[in-house]
This record gives sequence, C-alpha cells and structure tokens, in this order.
Amino acid sequence: MLICEPYKSEIGTHWRFRTPEIATESSKAISKLFEAYLKTGDFVGADMARKYLQMGYTRARRYANYKGGKKYDKEQDYKRLQRGTGETEKAEGAAIFYRSWKAAEANPVYAAMKKRWKNERG
Repeated sequence: MLICEPYKSEIGTHWRFRTPEIATESSKAISKLFEAYLKTGDFVGADMARKYLQMGYTRARRYANYKGGKKYDKEQDYKRLQRGTGETEKAEGAAIFYRSWKAAEANPVYAAMKKRWKNERG
C-alpha cells in the first residue's frame, strides 16, 4: 500500500512508534512533510503522509493490544491470541499518531484537494 516513490523514501524514514517520545518526533516530522506537500499542491504526497500517520496509529494500537504485535498464532492454525497483552507505552504512541492523523484529515486545504481529486479521478 505505501510503496509509492518518492514518498515511501521521504516519509517512511521518519515512521517510528517504539516509545511515546519517538512517536512524537515521528508524527511531527511526517506532519511537516504533509504540510510541505500541501504547500506545493502535491495531493498524492499529502495523502501518503496522512496514510503514514494513520498507519502509525493502527500499528501502534496493534502492539498495544497484542504482545509483539501478533494477533494470530500460526503454530495453532492461526488461532487469535489474547488481547490486552501488549505494551501500554504503545497506546501512548498510538494516541499521538491519532491526533496527528485526525488533524491532517481535518485540514481544509487537504479536504479541498481530496474532494477535487475524487471529482476528477473517481
């Protein structure tokens, strides 16, 4: 999903969520890229940055919910593992990314660009 170059290399290098401090630094860097893409009228870049923020949230939540981020046990026919065994600091990282993701989605310039993109390209 997030393999489109040059965005993967530009944004992906900043995408980290190991600790709340790292998640804060990461979400700020990606949010700055989001803003820079908007300033240049690059909707694809802005949308990719938004997706990385969203993925920071969802991936950190998975690690908060499941130890090691693994939902299924492939040794036992992919039986779902117990929820609530993850790391609490990952939940803090998820909350940081969530705020940045929602702020990006609420950006009026982004919203207008997204609407225009959908009208023109479906």
